[in-house]
Amino acid sequence: MQGTAGETSPRDVSFEIKCSRFSEEGWATVDARVPIERELTIYINQQEFVTILCTPSKLNFLVIGFLYSEGIISGMDDVMMMRVCDAETEVDVRLKVQDFKLPTRKRLTSGCGGGPSFTTYGQRVESDFETTPLEIISLMKQLQEHMDLYRTSGGVHASALADRNKVLIVAEDIGRHNTIDKIQGECLFKGFSSNDCVLLSTGRISSEMLLKAARMGVPVIVSRHSPTGSAVNLANELGIALVGRVRGNRLSVYSHPERLGYNQN
Repeated sequence: MQGTAGETSPRDVSFEIKCSRFSEEGWATVDARVPIERELTIYINQQEFVTILCTPSKLNFLVIGFLYSEGIISGMDDVMMMRVCDAETEVDVRLKVQDFKLPTRKRLTSGCGGGPSFTTYGQRVESDFETTPLEIISLMKQLQEHMDLYRTSGGVHASALADRNKVLIVAEDIGRHNTIDKIQGECLFKGFSSNDCVLLSTGRISSEMLLKAARMGVPVIVSRHSPTGSAVNLANELGIALVGRVRGNRLSVYSHPERLGYNQN
């Protein structure tokens, strides 16, 4: 399968500009880097499917992860061919199913740019996985250490897949939803199971983010920010521990705290 899976450096997905910076020393003109934002149009069996605003890194992972999370494919075996164009603005995906019909209904997500989503249901996560607050705090600190593009330019979100001890996969993007799709796609490409793992994100966990985590089979999802009410309701329903406001040595658990060792009885 053709694509662009190679790792990119932060300077490949950001560019340098001049900006005016104010500090206690007054105004100064300085060099700054900002992340690249690009439109990526996905074609399925030569039909225009959707256009995503994204950071142009791990694009094949992004596309495969997006198609999986939206229920278009159930795995890599459904994909006959995928090609990212040289300008990295279009992706041609050919499915083995020849009579593929585009979804007729979509909704706008709460992500930056109002990204599209075609899925409104989730599957319950059946897992005995448990972790501890101290392990979650350690993993969030590890994620921050891996945020290379953020340190270079800012303006991006990051997510990571981890076991109880270490971060396994990291993705950065201007869209928080895209970071999860990139992780999902990388898991599919590499045949890596995301079951019994922790999903960490720097962005707010909303309902569609929670649905993506459920599709991955992730029993614990973590964020530095507070979740939305809909995300909490879904997490309770789908068996996912939803952890937020991870700051310093503190965190809050909004659903299934037993996965972090807390017995409410």
